[in-house]
Amino acid sequence: METTGNNSDANLQDLYEDCKAVMNYHVIIRMRDGRELDCVIESVDPDSVNVLMGEDVILRDDDDNRQIEYRNPTRYRRFRRMNFPLANILALSLLPYPYFAPPYPYAQPYPYYPY
Repeated sequence: METTGNNSDANLQDLYEDCKAVMNYHVIIRMRDGRELDCVIESVDPDSVNVLMGEDVILRDDDDNRQIEYRNPTRYRRFRRMNFPLANILALSLLPYPYFAPPYPYAQPYPYYPY
């Protein structure tokens, strides 16, 4: 039984170090209850994680002006502060953007004149 307690303490310590490594990055946190959170880690304590959770907000103008029929609704992203216990976090991963494609490998030397 003691090895299980030490193993969970070691896992919490590893998760604490991982959270500190990706602090101020946009991450996806998977919780033990199955939720996935899209958030930014703001600060890390030995027993909890403070995050900024993103939520999408859409504003619509419901006026009777028919001249602007095809206008898109205004969208923006709002972040709210939340605190989660470190023991409830199952996995942590960075959000996979921005993705920079490697340059196209041209054959050397370039076959066309004047290069």
